[in-house]
Amino acid sequence: MSATGVDSLDRSIEKTNAWLADVAASFGTQDRKVAYRATRAWLHTLRDRLPASVSSHLAAQLPELLRGVFFEGWNQSKVPAKFGRDEFVARFAKDAQVHLTEVPRAGRLVTGALRNHLSPGVLGEAFAALPADIARMLTPDQDAGSRR
Repeated sequence: MSATGVDSLDRSIEKTNAWLADVAASFGTQDRKVAYRATRAWLHTLRDRLPASVSSHLAAQLPELLRGVFFEGWNQSKVPAKFGRDEFVARFAKDAQVHLTEVPRAGRLVTGALRNHLSPGVLGEAFAALPADIARMLTPDQDAGSRR
C-alpha cells in the first residue's frame, strides 16, 4: 500500500527510513527520533560550514525527503559560515539535543552510517572543505589514520 499515492515520495520515504534505520543502529537504538535529530544536526551544521557548491553536491545524493530537510532554512548567500570547532559543536549539540561532550561521537556515528549511502567522493569533498579539526571530529575512528 502506498503511503502517499505518489511513487517518488513513497520511494523517498522508504529511502529516508533506511538511512535513519542505519543511523539509529549505529547509536544502538531503534529510536528514529534520535536518529532524525542527529542526522538533521549533522546535515545542517555541515551544510552551514561548507561552500554552496559543495553543499549542493552533497544534497544531490540525499533522498528527496532528506534533501528538503537539508535545505530547510538555508541561506546560500551566508555560506560558508566561518565558525570553528567550538561553535560547530555547540550548533550540533543544540540541534541534536545532545550534550556538548557527545557531539564528536554522534558526528562520527552519523558519518559512518551515511557513508554507506553517499559516495566517498562527495564526503571527501565535503570534509576537505572543512577545517581539519572539524573533519577529524566527524571522521569515524577506523578512518582516522587515513585522514589529515
